[in-house]
Amino acid sequence: MATTVMSDATTSRGRLKVFLGYAAGVGKTYQMLGEAQALKREGVDVAIGYFEPHGRKDTIALTEGLDAVPIKTIEYRGSQFYEMDTDAILQRHPRVAIVDEFPHTNIPGSSRAKRWEDVHVLLAAGINVLTTMNVQHLESLNDQIWQSTGVRVRETIPDWVVKQADEIVMVDLTPRALLNRLKRGVVYPPDRANAALENFFREPTLVALRELAMRQTAHVVETHPAQPDPHHTPERLLLLIEPDPASAALVRRGRRVADYLQAECFAVFVSKQGDLQDLTPEQRATVERQLNFARGLQIETRILEGADIAEALVNFARLNGVTQIFVLRHTQDGLSRLFRRSLVQRIVALAGDMQVTIVADRSTRHDAA
Repeated sequence: MATTVMSDATTSRGRLKVFLGYAAGVGKTYQMLGEAQALKREGVDVAIGYFEPHGRKDTIALTEGLDAVPIKTIEYRGSQFYEMDTDAILQRHPRVAIVDEFPHTNIPGSSRAKRWEDVHVLLAAGINVLTTMNVQHLESLNDQIWQSTGVRVRETIPDWVVKQADEIVMVDLTPRALLNRLKRGVVYPPDRANAALENFFREPTLVALRELAMRQTAHVVETHPAQPDPHHTPERLLLLIEPDPASAALVRRGRRVADYLQAECFAVFVSKQGDLQDLTPEQRATVERQLNFARGLQIETRILEGADIAEALVNFARLNGVTQIFVLRHTQDGLSRLFRRSLVQRIVALAGDMQVTIVADRSTRHDAA
C-alpha cells in the first residue's frame, strides 16, 4: 500500500520518500534497496548514505553494486560508534541517497542530534532521500504505544517531520507472517528472536501496531493541505501546561488532535509573576522542559501572568479564538484533588461554548524500557 503526498517545497529541494512499517522485519529496508536497484538500472545516480544490515542476508544482497559513502567513526566514553557521514554525502552529491533508520539518535559529538536532521541537510542540498522508520517512533503516538504494548519508545521523531515527506509507502506484512519470519531466524539470531517473542513480538501487540501504521498512512493523506474553504471556521487548541511531567502526555494528545483537525495549537503556562520565579527550581525545570517539548512539536508556547489560572487561561483563549481547551486530570487524593476539581470546574464554567477536554494522567503505570 503506497500513499503519495506532494511537497510545497521548491523544485531545487530534494524529495523525501519514507518506507513506513510497524515492526522490525516487515521488509522496509529490503523494499527501499529494491527501489534503489531499480533506479540504478534506469541510470539514476544512487548512493548508500547509511545502511543497517542486522545480519539479514537477503537484505545485504540487495546492496550489491550500489555505491556506498563511507561512514564515520565517533569515539564516546571509550567506545567506537559508527554514524552516517553527512558531509561526505554532500561532497559525493548523488541524485538519490539511501538512509536507513530515519528516527535514529546520533552519538554525542555528532554535528546534529538526530538522523532526520541530517536528512534535512541533504534535502536542502537538492539530494533525494529514501529512508525507513516504524510507526511507533512517531512522537504523538508515544503514550498510545506505551498503553498498547507496555513499551516506552525512547527514540521518537516529531510528526511534522514525517508529514513533510513527499511520499510515504507502508510496507505491510501480516503479524502471522512476521512471527514466522522471526521464528525462522530471518529477523534476528535465535537468542534475540526468542527474547523478542516473549516481549514486543506478541501477536496482539503486532496487530495493534499494524493498525496504527495503516491509520497513520491514511491520516497523512487526509490531513494534507487542500484548497482552503473561506466559510470554514478554523479550530484552535489550547493546552494548559503544569509543573508536572504528565504534561508531556497532554502535549502529545493535543498535537495529535491538532493534526487531525488541521488546527492551530497553543501551549501555555500560567504564572503568578509571569517569569516562573514563583516556582521551585524543580518545578521551573519541569515547565521549561514541557514548553521546549511543545516547541519541538511546532506548538506555539506562551507564559501567561495571572493569579487566577482559570481566568488567565480562558481570557487568552477568547482573545485568540480558541475552540478547544485541554487540561490534565490527576489522580491525587485529598486537598490536591479538590483543588484540581475546582480548577477544572472553573475553566469549564468560564469557557462557555468552548470545548474543554480533560486528559487522563496515566503516569502511575510502570514505564517500560
